[in-house]
Amino acid sequence: MRILGVDPALSITGYGVIDFKNNKSRLIEAGIVRTNAKEDLTLRLNKIYQALLKLIDELKPDVLVLEKLYAHYRHPTTAYQLGHARGVVCLLCAMRNIPLIEYAATRVRKAILGRGNASKFQVQQMVMHVLSLGTVSPKYMDVTDALALALAYTNVARSRL
Repeated sequence: MRILGVDPALSITGYGVIDFKNNKSRLIEAGIVRTNAKEDLTLRLNKIYQALLKLIDELKPDVLVLEKLYAHYRHPTTAYQLGHARGVVCLLCAMRNIPLIEYAATRVRKAILGRGNASKFQVQQMVMHVLSLGTVSPKYMDVTDALALALAYTNVARSRL
């Protein structure tokens, strides 16, 4: 099974693709889509759309995993901007008929580390360990967050079998 995890945002959208076979996860590709804050919103969303569309068409994931939207009442603009990027991802799933799975951040942490209150650093270290990425961490947490989403799906799917 090929799993695409996406950590959407307007500035930096992280993505990670893994293959899961025989209870083993293998990294296929990971990276970011960066947009310029000075550009128009529509251009930024189109850049995310085009980059993820190309990725989906090339790597053909079986499922896409996205983090559920969490909005803090003190930062409504952040949720609004995140919603735009998430909308692009949801549209791509519908267009390419890819099942969309959503997990809360605490569910991802619990699936990766066994507890929902783990730190981002702990999640990053576990992702690096599981995928044998060595001691050099990816430059952007957005990448390891996306890979954590994909790995969480494998752990949740395994627990349901």
